[in-house]
Amino acid sequence: MTSFKQLPIEAKAAVAAGVVFFSMMLSRSYLAEKLDFRTRRWLLRLQMALFANTLMLMGSLHVWRSTVTTFTRSSAASSFCFMLWKIAVFMFLALAHSSFFTLLFLVAEEPYFFSLAAYTCLGAYIILIFFLFTLGSVEQAYKFLAGRGSKAGTGNKNRAALKPVLAVLLTVVLTVVGLFNASQPPTVNSVEIPVHKLPSTMNNLKVVLLSDIHLGPTVGKTKLAMIVRMVKALKPDITVIVGDLSDAEAKIIRPAVEPLGELDSPLGTYFVTGNHEYYTSDVSNWFELLKSFNIQPLHNENVKIVSPKSTSDWFCLAGVDDIEADVLRYSGHGMDLKKALRGCSSEHAIVLLAHQPIAAKWALQERPDINLILSGHTHGGQIFPLNAGAYLLNPFFVGLYQVGQNTFVYVSPGTMYYGIPMRLGSRAEITEIILRSP
Repeated sequence: MTSFKQLPIEAKAAVAAGVVFFSMMLSRSYLAEKLDFRTRRWLLRLQMALFANTLMLMGSLHVWRSTVTTFTRSSAASSFCFMLWKIAVFMFLALAHSSFFTLLFLVAEEPYFFSLAAYTCLGAYIILIFFLFTLGSVEQAYKFLAGRGSKAGTGNKNRAALKPVLAVLLTVVLTVVGLFNASQPPTVNSVEIPVHKLPSTMNNLKVVLLSDIHLGPTVGKTKLAMIVRMVKALKPDITVIVGDLSDAEAKIIRPAVEPLGELDSPLGTYFVTGNHEYYTSDVSNWFELLKSFNIQPLHNENVKIVSPKSTSDWFCLAGVDDIEADVLRYSGHGMDLKKALRGCSSEHAIVLLAHQPIAAKWALQERPDINLILSGHTHGGQIFPLNAGAYLLNPFFVGLYQVGQNTFVYVSPGTMYYGIPMRLGSRAEITEIILRSP
């Protein structure tokens, strides 16, 4: 205990994060069957919020030292303006940390202002941490190359003060740009994809792809109604939603989901789960709610999409559960490609809905005869600097990929955004996919 007290506060935060992470693993492995459903749901969400906050604590200490402590020895430290600045930085960090808890307490038909402010601060926090780290690294590299690491003076002090000022200015500019970009309606991206063995009577069949709407603390009924209007204007033959529709329980956010009932694609509207559906721990209720809006969940199953021009022409549309169900040991769920493609032979075209690109990769390794996979999950990185991480962690990042001679994968950058109401280096999208027969 004494040695723990002697640790620097960053190390204590790291230990706390490790303890929370271990408790999450323990809950998933040993307590999942012993806790009732509602308790398990709240425990998982609370653990995720605590884990994120303990990790952020290390960054917040760095932000405070860079933007406040650095200036405490200056002549302005005793001024009223500096006191206001300290309060502003503290409030900024407090809002950023509180964002993860809004999922527990502040979800309704339309977003609360507090939730929007908290998640905006979280986005700005991520950008600020990046610039503080980058500028700090540049500064250290400059000192090393210039051979001035051991020299102190007015110039060094000025550079030390310049770093946080520049980081804050860049963060403010990019935050405003990101908020503006995310406030725009999704762009409609039209893509033509050749589908091997697609019947000629189904040439030019139109599929509208939606993904990652993330109804919850910062996306509500108004934005979903806008998306539905845009989809209806495209007059698709089929509409598919490839996961992460919501971050909240079905009962809580039901009023916000009602616009989905207006989708009326003649060959049906279909849905597969994303990882966030399993974070809600409310998948069964979501399935029932979507069915009430005439949206068919594909729970490791498939349907025959029959040509309007000839009942003998069809292709197989299949959907798999998200792979996070396996990680969470979510009872009755998990990616099961064999079950999903039961009855789908290579004699007919096969289109698969799989939320995560890594699931698309696994599916093609098992069934290379799949002709088209529609995915989401990556958000195109959503905001800078997360784009690089999303690119490196996913086998397919965003857009259209050809895998082999007769297989394509399309990854949507997302129709809205997750939590942070910002887009930097990415654009929300409704994808209009035109299927071409060979």
